[in-house]
Amino acid sequence: MNVIYFSGSGNTRRCAELFAGATGGKAVSIESCQEASQTITAAAELALAYPTHYSDVPKIVKDFVAQNGALFKGKKIFVIVTMGLFSGDGAGVGARLLKKQGAKILGGLHLRMPDAIGDVPMLKKPMAKNLATIKQTEQKIARAVESSKNGRYPKDGLYFWNHLAGLFGQRLWFIPTVKALRSKLKIDASKCSGCGVCAAGCPTKSIAMQNGKAVFAPGSCTLCYRCVNHCPARAITLIGKRVLEQCRYDIYEKAMKEAR
Repeated sequence: MNVIYFSGSGNTRRCAELFAGATGGKAVSIESCQEASQTITAAAELALAYPTHYSDVPKIVKDFVAQNGALFKGKKIFVIVTMGLFSGDGAGVGARLLKKQGAKILGGLHLRMPDAIGDVPMLKKPMAKNLATIKQTEQKIARAVESSKNGRYPKDGLYFWNHLAGLFGQRLWFIPTVKALRSKLKIDASKCSGCGVCAAGCPTKSIAMQNGKAVFAPGSCTLCYRCVNHCPARAITLIGKRVLEQCRYDIYEKAMKEAR
């Protein structure tokens, strides 16, 4: 099964690649717009994978689904969601968006991965715990693949009580917070080296280079934390005031290889 995905820190990309590879498909980023559109058009069944943000779908994914709505009509979609801690109906929110476009939902899969927010102390965990989380998630993906091959897709986040948990547990509380955060990204010009990594990697082109420094243009930030986690100078923050840890899958992957 082919998987269309969005990933900020690499966590969702890794999960998408594992699921796609185990089911004989390929994983394609929605940032590769033409290839992603062609992949949707060519397949009767596919998966959509994304990280949940406060039990909601990232803005960039919402925009992608809306802009390509006609392509999803009549397609059978399996929704895969990664999260740092909690998501009542992370898959359910995406499923409802897809249903509005005429898609049929096969199931949903919630996957725990290390939290991508590296500037909030309470969300940080020891490396050993993060690696254990990744291992457990890889095992869950393997189980989901086996059951889906027999037509038994998991239904994570798709039930009514999941909807209530996501709505009252997070979204109603954080809707104004999320809206405000789209304009709150902070770039410390005194630390910025002008390397351009953040501007080149920003999926919504919310960062540009001006006079040798990175500059944020508020409005379309999708809160993916990619810039925060890739800045070599640790000059970018969003929720917190200081980058405590850069949270990327390639860092965890390196640690796993070193531990073997």
